[in-house]
Amino acid sequence: MGTDSTAARTLLDKADTLILQTGNLLNWGCLKKKCPTTPSEELQDCIRTTLNEWNQKISPELVKDISQTLECTVSQAMETINLDEREEMKVSVKLFIVSPSLSSVTEAIDMACSTLGVAQIDSVIIAPPPLEDGRSVSLENLQPYWEELERLVRDAKVVSIGTSDLDKALLEQLYLWSQVKPASNQVNLASCCIMPPDLTEFAKQFDIQLLTHNDPKELLSEEDFQEALKESVPECHFNAWSPIWILKYSVIVKTRGIIKLKGYILQAKRKGSF
Repeated sequence: MGTDSTAARTLLDKADTLILQTGNLLNWGCLKKKCPTTPSEELQDCIRTTLNEWNQKISPELVKDISQTLECTVSQAMETINLDEREEMKVSVKLFIVSPSLSSVTEAIDMACSTLGVAQIDSVIIAPPPLEDGRSVSLENLQPYWEELERLVRDAKVVSIGTSDLDKALLEQLYLWSQVKPASNQVNLASCCIMPPDLTEFAKQFDIQLLTHNDPKELLSEEDFQEALKESVPECHFNAWSPIWILKYSVIVKTRGIIKLKGYILQAKRKGSF
């Protein structure tokens, strides 16, 4: 953290929207001081490191150009895909909706395309927001986000779309209702040691790829995000902020299965502005 965070605090307290970008984590090098053991720990570590790097490089002159949208990046880690190599790369993203917002899907995908320097994402998996009181996600909860994804497929911004943690009954409901069918469904093996037979049979019948993941239901709580803000930019109004969505991306060399880029993009908003 910089010795004086006055400029960072001023910019943060005047903004309504915060965009945080880690850039390519493979370029972080010495910035990465530890190896997190869970996806949540990795994300929280990324948020703190990105905020600290941004804080250190802010000059008082920037405060004169106050914007409602504040972008925090690790500039030396930002990397785009070489267009000559685009056909050799598979660009995949998983979008976690933290706070319900109908514009989240399109905003996140547009930002991912801009960040990576591509016109199209090969695969998008949507993780809808966890419901309160332990209620299960329903088709009604999924529909607004899926319709946005379908629109992106029709606009050729996305090739294939998939879901996360749907059981057989809900996956079938989504499949029958949707115009663009789910190409994949992620299953968390932490809560399910083996693939449920009914889900496996349905996926096989309708050519839906079953994938595994280890992401928690709540990747980032509002409290954890606010704590990261508090630590990185002391005395800011940290409790005024709420994360809206988190996008995790990876770029893999198709023929070799090697990860070339991976990182996070996060959007947060001041409460009352969404």
